[in-house]
Amino acid sequence: MATTTGRGRPKTGPSIEDVARLAGVSAQTVSRVSTGANPVRPATRERVLLAMGQLGYAPNHAARALRSGSFGTIGLIAHGFGRTGEALTTEAVLEAAEAEDYSVTLLTVRNPETEGWEPAAHRLSHQAIDGLVIMRAERVTLDSLSLPAGMAVAVSDSRLVGHYPAVAADQVQGSTDAVRHLLDLGHRNIHHIAGPATSEPARVRAATWQRIMEDAGMHAPQLWRGDWSARSGYAMGQEIARDPSITAVYSANDEMAFGLMRALHERGRRVPEDVSIVGFDGIALSEFSSPPLTTVKQDFHRIGHELVRLVLEQIRTTASIPRDRVLIPTELVVRGTTAPVSDR
Repeated sequence: MATTTGRGRPKTGPSIEDVARLAGVSAQTVSRVSTGANPVRPATRERVLLAMGQLGYAPNHAARALRSGSFGTIGLIAHGFGRTGEALTTEAVLEAAEAEDYSVTLLTVRNPETEGWEPAAHRLSHQAIDGLVIMRAERVTLDSLSLPAGMAVAVSDSRLVGHYPAVAADQVQGSTDAVRHLLDLGHRNIHHIAGPATSEPARVRAATWQRIMEDAGMHAPQLWRGDWSARSGYAMGQEIARDPSITAVYSANDEMAFGLMRALHERGRRVPEDVSIVGFDGIALSEFSSPPLTTVKQDFHRIGHELVRLVLEQIRTTASIPRDRVLIPTELVVRGTTAPVSDR
């Protein structure tokens, strides 16, 4: 169906007036159904939606934003959506936003340094978005990241915690459970493969490992520094395999634990008979490694949903939102990579 503009030029696609005529209602009623700004009787709403479907009418969201002040879109910015935590959290953000009839605009920060985040956030915040989720802005400070005043923002695992409403897994409890599990099995020489020094979760996990070891009267050896990848875990594992005194390793994530397991296997060190291993994240593959990995499970699904909830709460209310951090509990899942220390 073709309509014309006020100057007589042809315009492709059905108009709001076409929908109104087919549904037997006013154009204003069609507009109210499109924007959801005002209630419409269920029977009338169904009639309008049916007419929209029959005609293939799509509401003009730009016009809707001008009328209602809402674009129905949340921005999501992160460094590397391919990393496990970001990927799983993003999936949950998309799911939660869709349930609220919001779309999500993604922007990747290629340069993780501070100067890479500021222009990226600036570009995204000036797009058609109502709020912003920031994930893993690990090298950003409030002074280095300028966002529009009043922007609805929620952050996860970044230095912006305390400045904006935040959501994070309980890194301290998860790491405590991991190290105490190994101590309870009789291990004393427990090493730690940490994540990057710039990562806040990696810092917390390493600090907690060291504190729990010292609280138990044990010496915390120098940690091994990885980069979250299985390759880095493999590289560290080749060194760890040469030291027969090491009976247990707490890995800051599952992927580095997988690399460690391969290195130990290649060197003839058995898991868990010779070396017990605990990972962190609880990704799906951890259940299917050989042996299945003991790990601290993060609830990425809940983290993503909480981030969306915090952003929408700011969008939908004028009340001040607390800037506290929402801590999501972790769970120690004991599987086949941990066992009591042997009597060697």
